[in-house]
This record gives sequence, structure tokens and C-alpha cells, in this order.
Amino acid sequence: MQENTIINHVKNEKFLYNKKIKNNTKYNIWLAFPQIYSFGMSSLGYVSIYESIDKNLDDVFVERIFTDTKNTIKRLSEIDLIAFSISFELDFLCVFKIMEKYKIPFKAIERDETFPLIFAGGPVITANPTAFEAFFDFMLIGDGEEQNLNIVRFLKENKDLSKKEKLQKLATFEGVYVPKISNKVNKLTSKLERCIYTGILSDESFFKNTFIMEIARGCNNRCGFCLASYLNLPSRFIDYKQITETIDFGLKYTNKIAFLGALIAAHPQFDKICDYIYQKYEENNDIELSVSSLRIDSLNEKMVKTLVKLGQKNVTVAIEAGSNRLRKIINKNLDEEDILNGVKLAVDNGLKGMKFYTMIGLPQEKDDDILELINLAKKIKNIDKTFDLTFSFSTFVPKAHTPFQYCSREKTKTLEKKYEYIKRELHKIGVKARCSSVKWDDIQTLISKAHSSFCDYFIEVYNNGGNLGAFKSAYKTMLEDKLNMSFNDFITSKPDYHDKLPWDFIVINPNFKDNNEFLIKECKRLLNKK
Repeated sequence: MQENTIINHVKNEKFLYNKKIKNNTKYNIWLAFPQIYSFGMSSLGYVSIYESIDKNLDDVFVERIFTDTKNTIKRLSEIDLIAFSISFELDFLCVFKIMEKYKIPFKAIERDETFPLIFAGGPVITANPTAFEAFFDFMLIGDGEEQNLNIVRFLKENKDLSKKEKLQKLATFEGVYVPKISNKVNKLTSKLERCIYTGILSDESFFKNTFIMEIARGCNNRCGFCLASYLNLPSRFIDYKQITETIDFGLKYTNKIAFLGALIAAHPQFDKICDYIYQKYEENNDIELSVSSLRIDSLNEKMVKTLVKLGQKNVTVAIEAGSNRLRKIINKNLDEEDILNGVKLAVDNGLKGMKFYTMIGLPQEKDDDILELINLAKKIKNIDKTFDLTFSFSTFVPKAHTPFQYCSREKTKTLEKKYEYIKRELHKIGVKARCSSVKWDDIQTLISKAHSSFCDYFIEVYNNGGNLGAFKSAYKTMLEDKLNMSFNDFITSKPDYHDKLPWDFIVINPNFKDNNEFLIKECKRLLNKK
């Protein structure tokens, strides 16, 4: 935590660190986020990487680039390195959009020494880099807080080396995947010794002028489908003192604080954190607090009252499935009684509503599980008819490095029929239903399972508009014969337990003696639950 932090104003932005003016720098970077500015500035990971490079490397100039960036400070010819932060599968369309805008060839093999090195990181890249390996010179696998700086320092100091020489040396860096060179890559796992927080506030950010702080990373529950859980093992929690100091720091510049983490309420001192921020509210009634998704059986009176006092009217909880049986299979381990008690506690302590994240098409799902979901919604509604209830649905997508990577996705028509039934039944009882697009979830599945053979396919999809029709028509003409299966068959296919998978060379957790063997055993264990 810096003691002499000052605020600089640039357009609509407020810097919470000493933003230096850098002229005649030796090394220039574009840090690209493949979405519009308002989304990019709401990404804690992206903003914190920018701050880290900008603050720690005095002779390096780093500029943020978005899909709606109109003018850049530096020209492409002055740029030495471009880094992309990729959070979602469909971001690749916007990566191409940015490359096309600056006349950068999509494929690394087509970029000669006159073009900067281009690399990518983020959860999508960490899970399965092979799908996009043709487009980047190298990729960063895992948590990049420390290694990003090491990479930039190395490239700055070895600027005169050829691309080939740089990549050969980068392939020896922990967590760096260089296509055609790297054979095995250990995922980087940060010790998370400090609280990551928003270093720039913007009134044009999606979360306007909000000080976002990460208080926990990972989740010990390890639901069978959850990429966020398995990519972020082991779970890590920020020290209580660090959290309180960071809260104090953020409140110097804004009244809006947001806690980020997959399992915030599992923090061993979360009650004390609630007490601390409530004390701050007593001193200044203008403070607002928001939190990401909570586990419903972790709610308690103190937590809910704190959230309500600090302006939160609704909370989001993930129950994933409608029946105790199916929640047990996916490893959610959440009883219906826990859910109903959590809703009652929320109602009794002043919350106005609740959003439930739920998934359809999970492995071993039956019609009875859907019926139990509807019945659960009725029971929740009966607790308080005025309580605002929303069920938000997505469909199961098999993700790399999770036990359920060995499970199949249901057919599109079957999932759409389930959605129609659920929406109709929830409408009858006055519960709102928000459903993802089954067809776009199919595309997410395709991208999650893709490999190096898909690279030209992705370019064709982009060139033909990036819509659903483009994904299907390009598959038929480019991949159907090559893979010997139709688009729908590829979406619903599943690997055998001992098939070699495209991402097997990534070691997600060195604590597991054999990553694949662990996931296979875990998948079998979960699917055999009664």
C-alpha cells in the first residue's frame, strides 16, 4: 500500500497511484482488452496489470486499447509488444477486430520482424491455449501478476534479439507457452500476498467510480463443472489487516466499494470484515458496498444487515441445480433446507430480492430434477410474495481441466424444450426467468473443446460476420470432413477417460501427482453418487 499516493486526472479517469509522464521510453506496449472501454475498465485483472507495468517500469510506456478506441498515443510502428487479456471464449472475435483495425495479420506466422510480439493471457487462454495458438507468439498460463513484469523486463532488455531468439528464451519462463516450442507448461499460481484493487476509477466504467478489491481467490467446493474453481486452486484469502487497509485506501477516493472473489463469505474473518466496513458506515453514512455471488448457506444476520445498510437491495447466489440429488452429484453439497433458510434470513433482515444462478443439462439430470426446481421456486416464493425473485439459467458447457470435461452436452432441441417448460412454469408463479441462448452456449462449447485445427475456421467465422450462421456454415465447409463429425455431433461428443486432450500438456495443479488421473477419479466419484 502506498503512503504518498496522489490523484491525477486524465479525461474522466482518476488515478490512485502516482501516474508519471513518460517521454522517450525505450519500450512501448499496447495492453489490449477485446471489448469496449466501459467493460475493460471494470475488469480488475486488466486494470491491475496496466497499473503494475505503468507504476513499476519507469522506462516502459503502456497504453490501453479497446474495441472502441478512436485514437492511440503511439503508432503501431512504435509498439514493441501487444498483450491481450481474454476472459470469455467469444472474445477472439474482438481480438480479430482490433488486429484488423491496425492492419495486423491474424496469424503469428504471417507477422515478420516489423510487427510487435503479440501475446495473450486470461482464463480462456489458461484453460485451452491450443484453440488460439496460431494467433499469438506466446501465451501466459495462470496468474500473471509477477510474471508479466518479468516478461516485459526481459523483452525490454533484449529488444535487439530476433523474434525467434526471444521466443526460445521465453519458452524457459515458468507459465509461458510458446507454440511449437513448449512441451509442458506449469500454470502460474500467485501467492496473493497483497490485496489486488482498482488503481483507476472511471465514471465511464460499467461499475462507475467503484473501488473493486479482491479479498479471496479460488473456491474449495470444486463443483464438477466449474472452471473458475479448478483453475484457481488452491483457495487463497487476503490477510484481514491488508483488507482493512485497502478499504481505508479506497474510501479516500470514492464511496463505492466492491468485494470480488468466488467465495467471499468463506473468508475465515468475513464477519470481522463486515464489522469493520459497518463501522466505517457509522462514521460516514454515504458508503455503498456491493459483493459478487455469495453462497446461500453462508449468509448470516450480520452479513445481510451490513449489506442492506450499505445500499445492497439484492444478492446473487448460485444453487446450480433444483434437486438435492443433482446438487450432490455436481459437488454443490447444498440442501434445499439451506436454501430456504437462507431466503428467510434475507427476507427477515431487509433484502428486497435474490437472483439464483442455475444450470440446465448437467450430467445425469432427469425430468424429476427440473420438476424439483419448479417446486423449489414455489417454496421460495411462498416465503414472501413481495420478495423479488429471479432465476438466471445457463446450460452446461464441458470445460477443460474440470472433472466434467469427460461429460457430454445435451442436444440443442432438448435443452430448448427444457427452457420453454421452465419459463412457462415460473411465469405462472410470478418468478422471473432469465435464460442464456442455448445456441450460443453450443458455440461456447465448441470453442472450449477446440484445438489447433480450428484456427483457420475461426478466421473464416470472423470474416463471415461472427454470427451463429457463420459458425455453422464454416464448420460444414472446413471441419466436418476433417473431423469426420457434424457440427451437432462435435458439440455433444465426449472424450473417453484416457483420450489425449489438446490441453493435457498444461499442469494446472502440481499438488496433484497426475492432473488427468485426478480429474478422471473425481468425475467417476461424482457420477457414482446416489
